[in-house]
Amino acid sequence: QVHLVESGGGLVQAGGSLRLSCTTSGRTSRTYAIGWFRQPPGKERDFLAAVRWSGGDTYVEDHVKGRFTISRDTAKNTVYLEMNSLKPEDTAVYYCAAHDGLQYTIFESLGYKDWGQGTQVTVSS
Repeated sequence: QVHLVESGGGLVQAGGSLRLSCTTSGRTSRTYAIGWFRQPPGKERDFLAAVRWSGGDTYVEDHVKGRFTISRDTAKNTVYLEMNSLKPEDTAVYYCAAHDGLQYTIFESLGYKDWGQGTQVTVSS
């Protein structure tokens, strides 16, 4: 099992920036990828970005590409989500999760077996 802890959320004005961190521990050697998702109030949880743990290939959804960047620091077992030009519609609980690489693509939440507790991001207008 991989243990994940998100941090870095908070309240920010529109146009501002935040950097979320996802610190991992446990059986990280079996981690195929780490992904970021978000769940706005009353809506479903959506995929945002992912990074392959080995190799560092990154994937960012089109609707946040250019504003959001994912990166990893393997020495710190941490994955970051840099968010710029934030908008009120970015308000959500943000989660990171570990993909086991066995089934499903990295874009599918079912492939992620371990999840963090989430961190709230609120963007005021």
